[in-house]
Amino acid sequence: MITNNSINDWFVQNFGTITSEQVKSWFIYNPDEKLLFNTGLFLGLFLVFYFVYAFLRKTFYLRLTYVILFSLFFYYKSSGIYFLLLLLSSVVDYGLSQIIYRETRVNAKKIYLVISVILNLGLLGYFKYMNFMIVTYNDMFNGNFQLHNIFLPVGISFYTFQSMSYIIEIYREEIKPTKNYIEYLFFVSFFPQLVAGPIVRAKDFLPQIYQKLNLTKQDVNNALFLIIGGLIKKTVISNYISINFVDRVFDTPMNYTAFENLMASYGYAIQIYCDFSGYSDMAIGIALLLGFKLPANFRTPYKSVSITDFWRRWHISLSTWLKDFLYISIGGNREGTFAGFLFPSLFFFGLLLWGISNVNVSFIPLGIAIGAIAVFCLTFLLSNKKNQTLVTNFNLFTTMLLGGLWHGAGAQFIIWGALHGLALAVHKMFMELFPSKKEGSNFLWKFFSILITFHFVVFCWIFFRARDFETALQVINNIGQLTFEPEQWKVIVLGYKNVFLLMLFGYVWHFLPEVITGKMKFVFDKTPLIGKAIILGFVYWIVYATAVAGSQPFIYFQF
Repeated sequence: MITNNSINDWFVQNFGTITSEQVKSWFIYNPDEKLLFNTGLFLGLFLVFYFVYAFLRKTFYLRLTYVILFSLFFYYKSSGIYFLLLLLSSVVDYGLSQIIYRETRVNAKKIYLVISVILNLGLLGYFKYMNFMIVTYNDMFNGNFQLHNIFLPVGISFYTFQSMSYIIEIYREEIKPTKNYIEYLFFVSFFPQLVAGPIVRAKDFLPQIYQKLNLTKQDVNNALFLIIGGLIKKTVISNYISINFVDRVFDTPMNYTAFENLMASYGYAIQIYCDFSGYSDMAIGIALLLGFKLPANFRTPYKSVSITDFWRRWHISLSTWLKDFLYISIGGNREGTFAGFLFPSLFFFGLLLWGISNVNVSFIPLGIAIGAIAVFCLTFLLSNKKNQTLVTNFNLFTTMLLGGLWHGAGAQFIIWGALHGLALAVHKMFMELFPSKKEGSNFLWKFFSILITFHFVVFCWIFFRARDFETALQVINNIGQLTFEPEQWKVIVLGYKNVFLLMLFGYVWHFLPEVITGKMKFVFDKTPLIGKAIILGFVYWIVYATAVAGSQPFIYFQF
């Protein structure tokens, strides 16, 4: 017979005695214990929050204010006092958006828009790129400027881009501003996607604020399915692979064999997918429980048949934002602009200088630089529409360069963006020269297209994951020395048996045909609500049981 004492004993045995200090820690910022979706603390707080939210579902401003307060608390638990930065930014952007909407003079509207963009990017630039610019200046001009002790607020890139999209859409007269500051702050601070996306467009999200909340049984099914899947991806797969293998190899690649470096690269590919798509799934699921539909952010990206297809499937909200607000703004495929030509030119000039400066050590860097410039030039010289293709490829390259820089202040992120920009230009040229090889041709062509695209993406991930450019080159050099040694490989595989099994599980899950995943979803939908609750509780128990090294922050929190 279950009694109160037996429940209490079980709770104390598994979770320990709750003290006043522990309760206090739930509400006080701790940089080492951020409030993450995959923690028991979030589950507990969210259940309490949701209980009250259900009672407020028929109200409007009271419900919005309640969610805003929880969102600010959620951000406070992630970035401490810097939640005030979010408030300050929102006040400025809201005020400027009102001015832009009411202004009738075209030039004045443009000036206010420029002020908004400068303020947003200036704020982002200080927190994210100030030290990078100081290091770059010191290296280039033998300067001795001291680095600043700058705290990077979690998700600042995400909410900055979201706020900028709101103002730009008002300037373009695609939307009308919110009726008041409360509605705008709700849009900017909405906690499910606040710190790591998906980046929500105002024209997609704002209309939902004014609609009557209508949470259907299917919405609940979809939400729970996404949350459970996201928890498994993040905690069971991504965290374990990261802690027990990938981080070790990328921290000191020279201490590991060529085979281990190669497998760590494959491991990081599935780790970052499970980490980021897992977060997105949970964010979309939690938002759905609140009655809001967020856009899908991933569509099995490693099934892509080309690099162009990859960017239609990976971090969809960012690639869409970059296309609509950066690529089109600098001319798109219509015209060339100063900015569109500037950044690729600076990159290739810097790449050439890097190659020349290393001639005394090796001619390989210079060969890589000349080869990259030659390949990029051929992408428009071989085109039938040279001028238009030149403009398109420069603007595309600029977009990917700045997309790489958005992810982090470092040469490795710039290289990552440049590789993708170059690959996109090459693919466009290939499709023009060989129009018969359209995506979705025969099975054999599709198989090798997926294989080549996947391995190119994995190669690029090496730069993305490495702590600096030199470490990335070490990993690549180690992989280049790979030899066929099955006995050694067998020992390594057995030594990391659990890691490789989870990597295999992650890849199999990712490449499952949609028919099978659809049937899994159908079975889940038919499961009674109590069964779904048990499954969710079991998954959270796994989260708790496997959190031996503490909760791992989501990779994209740093962006």
